[in-house]
Amino acid sequence: MSGPDILFTLRNNFYLGAYQAAIAEAADLERLSEADSIERDCFVYRSYIELGSYEPALNEVSQQSASALKAVKLLAEYQGNKGDKETILSTVQDWAQETSYRSNATVLLVIGLIYAAEDNYVEALRACHTGISLELRALAVQLYLKIDRIQQADEQVKAMSAADDDSTLTQLATAWVNLYLGGAKVEEAFFIFQELGDKYNWTTRLLNGSAVCNMRMGRWEEAEQQLMEAFEKDAKSADTLANLVTTCLHLGKATSRYNTQLKAVAPAHILVQRNESADEAFRNAASAFEVSA
Repeated sequence: MSGPDILFTLRNNFYLGAYQAAIAEAADLERLSEADSIERDCFVYRSYIELGSYEPALNEVSQQSASALKAVKLLAEYQGNKGDKETILSTVQDWAQETSYRSNATVLLVIGLIYAAEDNYVEALRACHTGISLELRALAVQLYLKIDRIQQADEQVKAMSAADDDSTLTQLATAWVNLYLGGAKVEEAFFIFQELGDKYNWTTRLLNGSAVCNMRMGRWEEAEQQLMEAFEKDAKSADTLANLVTTCLHLGKATSRYNTQLKAVAPAHILVQRNESADEAFRNAASAFEVSA
């Protein structure tokens, strides 16, 4: 009979997007096995990365560290623009072919995350399907939804439910699929976010998920209220800012403030790129009109 999962709260806080809470929880975890210590440190460094702080992983992980920790350090280099991109991608490619790295769930996850960020969904999904962890399956769900493969996404959710139906990751993945399906499934997704928020903590991630459900159901005022709460928690959240732009447009409110902030914190965000493309098209049309006039 297995003992209690000593890393549950740490892991769960990370999945919910409660990164500061995850870091604080990890500080109280002592006398762990070597495997648990490595996993704890991985979640701590990943939490710092999500908070935009890359130095802990960059400064503390060495060549002598475990493979999982070196993978997290590579993720910090990539997301923080702290290393040569071609070298990072070359390392990812090498790891994907080495048996010792391919057997490590954290390494595979980092490979999948980096390939996904590069829009290389084939290799990202290959990494996801090499392992069987819930996180790898959850990433696969996100990737399949992004390329409109709902059947494959649903298959991954079913596999997650069979492995651990009560897991926060399984519940989140179920909500993502329900949101994609639309219709009555949106309300089911809404209740999932509501239950997780009430049970654990209303994080920026959960508030955005619930707000998107409200948006899909046409409840724009409720969506705005939740997004403002998320904004108060994290004014630099790209998801919050993008959703606020959409919500304000539907409510007939000004969006310039949120557009400006979104461009500052996430210049590569798809909404920013669309706005810039529209602005450029307008300038070109105006220029052509001036010339013809």
